[in-house]
Amino acid sequence: MATTQRRKKYLPNLTVTVSLTIALFLMGLCGLLTVMGRKLSEVVKQNIEVQVYLNKDLTNDQAEQIRRTIVAKPYVATREGKPQVTYVSKEEAAEKFIKDTGENFKDFLGENPLRDGVFIKIQEDYFSEAGLKQIKQDLQKIPGVFEATYVENFVEDVNKNITKIYLVLSVFVVLLLIIIVVLVNNTIKLALYSQRFTIRSMQLVGATNGFIRKPFLYRGIVQGLLSALFACGLLAVIVNLGFKYIDGIYLLLGDWKKLATLAVSLAFIGMLIGFISTFQSVERYLRSSVDRLY
Repeated sequence: MATTQRRKKYLPNLTVTVSLTIALFLMGLCGLLTVMGRKLSEVVKQNIEVQVYLNKDLTNDQAEQIRRTIVAKPYVATREGKPQVTYVSKEEAAEKFIKDTGENFKDFLGENPLRDGVFIKIQEDYFSEAGLKQIKQDLQKIPGVFEATYVENFVEDVNKNITKIYLVLSVFVVLLLIIIVVLVNNTIKLALYSQRFTIRSMQLVGATNGFIRKPFLYRGIVQGLLSALFACGLLAVIVNLGFKYIDGIYLLLGDWKKLATLAVSLAFIGMLIGFISTFQSVERYLRSSVDRLY
């Protein structure tokens, strides 16, 4: 008899925890996809270069002066305090071309038609069609610069696709959050249904509504926190499996600050859902008449 009563007492709470864990796990997967999309966007943007080609009649000192002028530009990306600017002479470019293609164009052209080049990586804030066009115009105003180019169609496509991905994920997360709140709210209502008479009995002996709510709200917050911890544990297993079996996934999911932010967000959402759903359910029984309890 005692075992049966314990089962009746703990089974609803277990159901709430499991339901909320699954819901937060699905939301966490969406979060992981968002982190991966964001990181992929950063990787793509970091590898986009603006190519600056110099006039052919420049001396080495003049070419170096142009490079220094470009390094001082505010839109040049930096990594570990170093500007991401690479100077490639026409001789180095010719050697690389011959090595990659296996053909020596100097044999039939009689000269090196390539130009000295400066390759620039741009800060993410300037990664837009309008920003890159402005950068191109600014670079071409530098004396000694023959031409500045970048892959225009590729940049535009990247920005459009990133916007679409974030929009789809945002809509999916919002819909998922609504479904989660409704399902968990109903589950908590069912879990508290068996304790409706306990709530009524406490009212009859003079307990205030705040006193009655307190243990239920505390339990709802704890259930939300535990569910978030279980969901984060499942997500950690998936991330570790990805690191182990998928090449290159660490580059997309190795941002521990974002993963920590995701875990904290899941914990907050779990506790918030547990608190709000429990509060609404308890309020329902606090305001119900005796006839509605049966």
